[in-house]
Amino acid sequence: MLYGKHDQEENSLLRPTFGSNGEDHDLPKYRLNKESLSPRIAYQLVKDQLLDEGNSRLNLATFCQTFMEPEAVKLMSESLEKNAIDKSEYPRTAEIENRCVSIIANLWNADKKEKYMGTSTVGSSEACMLGGMAMKFSWRKRAEKLGLDINAHKPNLVISSGYQVCWEKFCTYWDIEMRTVPLDQNHQSLNMDTVMDYVDKYTIGIVGILGITYTGRYDDIQKLDQLVEDYNAHTEYKVYIHVDAASGGFYTPFMEPNLKWDFRLKNVVSINTSGHKYGLVYPGIGWILWRDAKFVPKKLIFKVSYLGGEMPTMAINFSHSAAQLIGQYYNFIRFGSDGYYDIQKHTHDVAAYIAKEIKKMDIFDVINDGAQLPIICYKLTKDDNREWTLYDLADRLLMKGWQVPAYPLPKDLDKVVIQRIVVRSDLGMNMAHNYVQDLKQAVKDLNNAHVLFHEKAEIKTYGFTH
Repeated sequence: MLYGKHDQEENSLLRPTFGSNGEDHDLPKYRLNKESLSPRIAYQLVKDQLLDEGNSRLNLATFCQTFMEPEAVKLMSESLEKNAIDKSEYPRTAEIENRCVSIIANLWNADKKEKYMGTSTVGSSEACMLGGMAMKFSWRKRAEKLGLDINAHKPNLVISSGYQVCWEKFCTYWDIEMRTVPLDQNHQSLNMDTVMDYVDKYTIGIVGILGITYTGRYDDIQKLDQLVEDYNAHTEYKVYIHVDAASGGFYTPFMEPNLKWDFRLKNVVSINTSGHKYGLVYPGIGWILWRDAKFVPKKLIFKVSYLGGEMPTMAINFSHSAAQLIGQYYNFIRFGSDGYYDIQKHTHDVAAYIAKEIKKMDIFDVINDGAQLPIICYKLTKDDNREWTLYDLADRLLMKGWQVPAYPLPKDLDKVVIQRIVVRSDLGMNMAHNYVQDLKQAVKDLNNAHVLFHEKAEIKTYGFTH
């Protein structure tokens, strides 16, 4: 059969992506485009906008997880439309959240004689907000019962100056005085010699940090518990401890199970953690648990319909996807305690290797060697002849794709500039060897760097020749 020319409608699906109208001109970026685009063209345009952002796997600045198994991603993608807050519409999701709370309570050694309580949150920041609110409301109830004029002074929260910014937000939003215990060269975590000097009748609580963001160090929470126990024995105005375990909450139980920082300590009443750090879930999941329901003021609990009955809920955000929650549960049943240990042990080993190699270079003073959290922090040794800084080193490493931050330590140590490497589960030993090689080359390049003035242009090949 012979065919001739036929009139037919233009089929946009046949158009090459880079021959489409959407790729023919710069679309408006701060207002809506007039016409619609086909899904594949819109996808390519958005993807192209993200091309120069860097590889998240090479981001050694973030604690946030950058790899999950394909099966977990599939489950999460199939749960994106579920609103985790809606317990009545998604009762199985609510039950999965309940199971996760129980698993974490067991991990943190909750006392079976007490009635632990907890909830998922959108990251550890919301968890800190809920923990802080519970401390404030509980303090107010105790203070009023004892006849204290709660309006005479602003309530306060005691924490080291190595706090994460979410605590500053909490104190600002809920009108709390933040009393920061300074760090110094001899006390690079909460200073146990002075911390109780900051406590008075208006203290809503003390925050101990299991993994300071700046350095990865742990506050000595067992010692803090002893200090609080002694303090409470001599006053009616009791004070309790909240542990910010954003980084250590899913790491320490496997790597240092005998370290007492959790609900084994009498005065630790609440703990928060990030599921999206060493809980190994993509960003967007946190957890807050209380050792007993009596530490959660009833004013902060709201009842929602659940399987024909009522279920208590305590959250600031009333709409968020269940995807990360499902991802957390997948990890729990997929890895089990042995799997989590294996992953965290591998992470620890990688951190130890990188720290060892950095020490051998003999130009860095290692501040934290990854012995607890797998965080390596170091500063440059003093050398008056060195013309480059850690900021220059960060720029040089970025040329190879590695994102390694350089920054000053907190107040009172802010003249000290350090560099920090966060080792996550997806930084394998092979990648670690690559990083060390690139680090050594970057240092060599900086040591040999110089600027030359050329009298005449030199014709040469520069860059890639393939």
